[in-house]
Amino acid sequence: MTAATIRVFLADDHEIVRRGVAELLQAQPDIEIVGEAGTVAQARGRILATKPDIAILDVRMPDGSGIDICRELHATAPHIRCLILTAYDDDEAIYSAVIAGAAGYVLKDVRGSGLLESVRRAAAGHSLLDPSLKRRVEQRMRDVHSDDPRIDALSKRERQVLALIADGLTNRQIGIELSLAEKTVKNYVSGLLNKLGLQRRTQAAAVQWETHPPERA
Repeated sequence: MTAATIRVFLADDHEIVRRGVAELLQAQPDIEIVGEAGTVAQARGRILATKPDIAILDVRMPDGSGIDICRELHATAPHIRCLILTAYDDDEAIYSAVIAGAAGYVLKDVRGSGLLESVRRAAAGHSLLDPSLKRRVEQRMRDVHSDDPRIDALSKRERQVLALIADGLTNRQIGIELSLAEKTVKNYVSGLLNKLGLQRRTQAAAVQWETHPPERA
């Protein structure tokens, strides 16, 4: 191993996918696989323990999303660059990746050479998100006005839950933070999404960030 070696962590619930990606990357002299995980819970602890340069994260896993991990790492360990692995090439996937602070996203049907290039570019500090698509996402966020009247319809508890969603917490973590049962938190999340006219947590997080922009270091 040399000083230029790129340390990579893989998180995907499909073992065959992990094995294939690991074999491809590990065969490169400048890339080292430092850890793997098949669930969000496993990935959280292992990523922080292995300190990779790049975390390749599947969007959908049994107990959550790689988007949630990316958002947490962006806030607590911004030196770890995240690549979101997805089977869907759509605006929602891009939108989620952008607001989570990902370096980019990679389709699961990407050629091996394309994945290698993505890892190396991300490790070099480049954004892999297409500039025009990124602008579209940023415009969507600006379209949510800071005086959004929908916020006024939320109860005090719903606003607390919304703020914690924007911080990247899972329902279980929100329950611990607010001393609520996880099922109760789930009900609050469903209620606030309904009041906001939204379908996804990432959309709710964007509303919170627009009305209460996070402080930047």
